[in-house]
Amino acid sequence: MSEPTSEGAATAYQNIYDASLRDPEGFWRTAAEGIDWVTPPSRILDDSRPPFYRWYPDAELNVCFNAVDRHVAAGRGEQAAIHYDSPVTGTKSTMTYAVLLERVRAVAGGLRGLGVGKGDRVVIYMPMVPEAVVAMLACARIGAIHSVVFGGFAPQELAARIDDAAPKVVLSASCGVEPSRVVPYKPFLDEAIRRSEHQPEHCVVLQREQQPAELGERDIDWADFESGDAARAGSECVTVAATDPLYILYTSGTTGKPKGIYRDSGGYAVALRWSMANIYDVAPGETMFTASDVGWVVGHSYIVYAPLLTGATTVLYEGKPVGTPDAGAFWRVIAEYGAVCLFTAPTAFRAIKKDDSTASKLAEHDLSRFRALFLAGERLDPDTYEWASSALSKPVIDNWWQTETGWPIASNPKGIGLLPIKAGSPTVAVPGYDVQVLDGTGEPVKPGVEGAICIKLPMPPGTLPTLWGDDDRYVSSYLSAYPGYYLTGDGGYLDEEGYLYVMGRTDDVLNVAGHRLSTGSLEAALAGHEAVAECAVIGVHDDLKGQVPRALVVLKSGVDAEADGERIRRELVARVRAEVGAVAALHQVDIVAGLPKTRSGKILRKTMRELADGKSPSVPATIEDASVLETLTPVLRGPAS
Repeated sequence: MSEPTSEGAATAYQNIYDASLRDPEGFWRTAAEGIDWVTPPSRILDDSRPPFYRWYPDAELNVCFNAVDRHVAAGRGEQAAIHYDSPVTGTKSTMTYAVLLERVRAVAGGLRGLGVGKGDRVVIYMPMVPEAVVAMLACARIGAIHSVVFGGFAPQELAARIDDAAPKVVLSASCGVEPSRVVPYKPFLDEAIRRSEHQPEHCVVLQREQQPAELGERDIDWADFESGDAARAGSECVTVAATDPLYILYTSGTTGKPKGIYRDSGGYAVALRWSMANIYDVAPGETMFTASDVGWVVGHSYIVYAPLLTGATTVLYEGKPVGTPDAGAFWRVIAEYGAVCLFTAPTAFRAIKKDDSTASKLAEHDLSRFRALFLAGERLDPDTYEWASSALSKPVIDNWWQTETGWPIASNPKGIGLLPIKAGSPTVAVPGYDVQVLDGTGEPVKPGVEGAICIKLPMPPGTLPTLWGDDDRYVSSYLSAYPGYYLTGDGGYLDEEGYLYVMGRTDDVLNVAGHRLSTGSLEAALAGHEAVAECAVIGVHDDLKGQVPRALVVLKSGVDAEADGERIRRELVARVRAEVGAVAALHQVDIVAGLPKTRSGKILRKTMRELADGKSPSVPATIEDASVLETLTPVLRGPAS
């Protein structure tokens, strides 16, 4: 159910979109006026070294100043900056912009006291607590580069990120709190450092009463850190180049080593500020509720930076869509803080629908200020769209983007004017993105024809200019398939009206409830079991989570599958939980005689995935032994174990 729309909205969008492609430098020069610069940009785009493009190459700023200080200076000091709401701990608090500035200055001073300076890296391994946001902003304040690692990641994943980012300091907490358990972060951190070649100089640990941690020689209690002499001295904002990195955020690749997405400071600030007004339709002083985690890109962009750059109020929610305490949790938060929009993943709404199919809990809350629901992180299936639209009687807006881009590639631009909504489509390309669907030869396909979704270079500000410390991998991963284009890794098509339909990943990255996980990391955990000869992980459809991993394992000769199979399955599930984290949600392990492969040895994951999802599989002519696939068919199409 969409709001009434007009030809005027379509015309306004088309005019703005066309201008962004016809004169990108003029377009992004105007957008840059939404940011306070130390040195305003005189050059907008440096295109002297394609495919490496840089926005605002001669400009200087400080992102923390733009997110905090300037609002206090403008008289917004007493406005709420962050509402912290934690049903899992029974805690609520509100931090004004003035208090946020005070705390950020203190933590920035504390970091400087530990020797952290401009360009140094700081890993943040924290749950959804206000200190996590303070830590991010404090790094930005002193020109340090933060790398937030989702608190649910197990030691091996954390260790890989510590080794790649080489942080001087790690900011962490003693534990995370889930509805049914407490997750011990400090032992995970200690084990990750034990496995890491790089050794951080200090770890600052926020002690939570649910499970305080024992501190070692390199550890500092957060309370002492934030109240010490260096913190009391504070720190003013350090000027950085617009092209200097603000943060590194790691995304799973299809091979073992995670990819460090490099996010620059100036372009990101400009793009996010522009997106809040033009896509999300959120103004200074209004409240945005983004139900995600600061460890993911949605949390970076739309819990922390975009709302604060705008002078809006953000909600930091440490809870779940259901079970904390019930399926009315999101409605309560929206009503309590007067949120004008909610941004979350479709999986959250599938969970709410499962627990409260009639949306009966809605009637208990006043959503009079609520204007729109935004969903992203995975494909929004039409059933979920229809249910949410009917329940809310407000626009339900799908928006599609990636960790790499940092902000939406395609969306319905509500701030410009709401376009007609089509179920199954994130609507149209966002201004700045020249989205094209290409065939195998790199030629654009006709409307309605599926192909590889690509973005013509240069991409707009805020998107990754490269990978951290790895230009070659940036080119090989994203730019080599179609010269002059960024390969999104998703397949889909454009319709006659320019609406984009994203049909799914073209690689082997799983999307579990909005969390991207590589098959490589899961398979590495399985392969480490002494009984496993070979394994493959595929992502299969799940009504709640979108996708869940399913493992197929070939045992070593001499292992008795009949006698020991159940024990091995349990051990493999436990290994994945320990090595990758509970977020992987691996529950089904099938022991099979063999895996289907091409003659060159490539495992046919896509074919197996199609079989498991009940589709007609695409079997390549290069298959080595078709009988293996025939043997697997009843296993993959059988009931979930």
